Amino acid sequence: MTPLDSNGGPRSPGNMAATPPICDYEDSDYRTRFWEDQGREYEDAAERIAIRRLLPPTGGLLMDLGAGFGRLADLYDGYRRVVLFDFSRSQLQYARSQLGDERFVYVAGDMYRLPFVAGLFDAVNQVRVIHHAADPAAVFAEVRRVVRPDGVFLLEFANKRNLKAIARYLLRRQAWSPFDLQPVEFVDLNFDLHPSWVRRELTSAGFLPGQLLTVSHFRLGLLKRRVPTRWLVQADRLLQFTGRLWQLTPSVFVCSRASASGVVALTGTFFACPACQCPLPTPQALVEGSAPANGELVCRPCGRTWPISAGVYDFKGV
Repeated sequence: MTPLDSNGGPRSPGNMAATPPICDYEDSDYRTRFWEDQGREYEDAAERIAIRRLLPPTGGLLMDLGAGFGRLADLYDGYRRVVLFDFSRSQLQYARSQLGDERFVYVAGDMYRLPFVAGLFDAVNQVRVIHHAADPAAVFAEVRRVVRPDGVFLLEFANKRNLKAIARYLLRRQAWSPFDLQPVEFVDLNFDLHPSWVRRELTSAGFLPGQLLTVSHFRLGLLKRRVPTRWLVQADRLLQFTGRLWQLTPSVFVCSRASASGVVALTGTFFACPACQCPLPTPQALVEGSAPANGELVCRPCGRTWPISAGVYDFKGV
């Protein structure tokens, strides 16, 4: 995974403030190295329980923001259209090879400059992504822009105030405090976030944070090796509701509603130029729900062109 700025160039101190760095999974073996047969069946099952509890089961248009290879796509059967959005074209191309084009739209781009018109989505789901964001508050604001009034934003974040971090801090085995509100970058482009900070920034972005679920209570190698996965999953299912009282797990889910004010996307609009935010012509494939042909979208006001290749709408090169 190569740290890039949002223009696709290498990360450097001089451009970090203007263009937050992005963790690029292009051509990585993330699917096979991290998920498939890697002993994370428990985490996958626990996260699915939380999503089913918090995400409305049906709706119109949903975006999986940071969808990767489409791990969670089967949870969206109740939505008429689903956008799988990721920075990696190769991850999306794999997802398309498994899922097809009937209900799914594959979009590559930068989560700091989402290529959609304002007020488009009924729901956005973001799992195992925001911990790679150098400026999560900017991502929250951009998600709020593209969500309809009263739309849902389901967010999973890596919890800074987890039991392991608290123990390490008290034993003086780590320098940073899990009780400090500010995000901590514990390794390059991997951030832990404090639950209070997340709720504050979601509110500032125009969301109303709601229910919290604590997830992955038993993310310990020894436990996962010794205890059957189904037992751990059932125990996690029971404990997730403790998120109402405290948040001490490595993973936390929060379901927020967009405020009732704001714009709703005009009928027939979908993509917007990420360079100037002007609406782009809506491809016929989107209207028909079919596979897009190779080609490009042209932004008439600014002259930028955005390629369509191998079934992926590519807005990566802002």
